[in-house]
Amino acid sequence: MRSGVRIAVDVGGVRVGVAKTDSAGILATPVGTFQRGRNDLDAVVELVKNNDVLEVYVGLPKNMDGTEGKTARDARKWARWISRRIAPVEVRLIDERLTTVSAHRQLHEAGRRENSHRTVVDQVSAVIILENAMDFERNTGRTPGIALNGECND
Repeated sequence: MRSGVRIAVDVGGVRVGVAKTDSAGILATPVGTFQRGRNDLDAVVELVKNNDVLEVYVGLPKNMDGTEGKTARDARKWARWISRRIAPVEVRLIDERLTTVSAHRQLHEAGRRENSHRTVVDQVSAVIILENAMDFERNTGRTPGIALNGECND
């Protein structure tokens, strides 16, 4: 397992959830939820600047049949934007099918009321994206996700 902080981003239409790992890449913790717009990009840029970030994972919300719709195109566009701002730190796309469903289930199981999920569900989704990426790397020894240049290791 490579050392270095990883950041995961769950890009939604209204909000962006962010999580990060410790420098050993073991523990994923939520960082925050940011409204879409200039502030979300700035928040991730600041995290990259203030941590020894190895790479940033952006959730790619594919359809259940593996195709990509509008939300996936939007996530790819966001990934390109952040990539230009944090280069040479690599941005990789991670398949995030069902992470939001899993996040809602975890919050429900933790006793959180449904109407309060909105403020943290994107952060929890980002943690799940990060945990899935770390599990992949630990189990295969390969870098998770798809690089913006098209390289795929999963």
